[in-house]
Amino acid sequence: MKIEECFAKFGDAVRKKRVHQNISQTQLAFESKISREYINRLENGNVNVSLAKIIAIAEVLDVEVKELLDF
Repeated sequence: MKIEECFAKFGDAVRKKRVHQNISQTQLAFESKISREYINRLENGNVNVSLAKIIAIAEVLDVEVKELLDF
């Protein structure tokens, strides 16, 4: 799998978890202390996200990190 595919799959996983929990990008951004613009780019597979940001997002979504990386 190419790295760009991983970015896209991770972004899809975040979006699905966020939407399932009825959380807006703005709310996720605020609670994770990550800009809404970054969240948008992440969900569209356009960023190489750091482990610290992955952990922050997982905490807000109340999921294990591995759930976001299981693709």
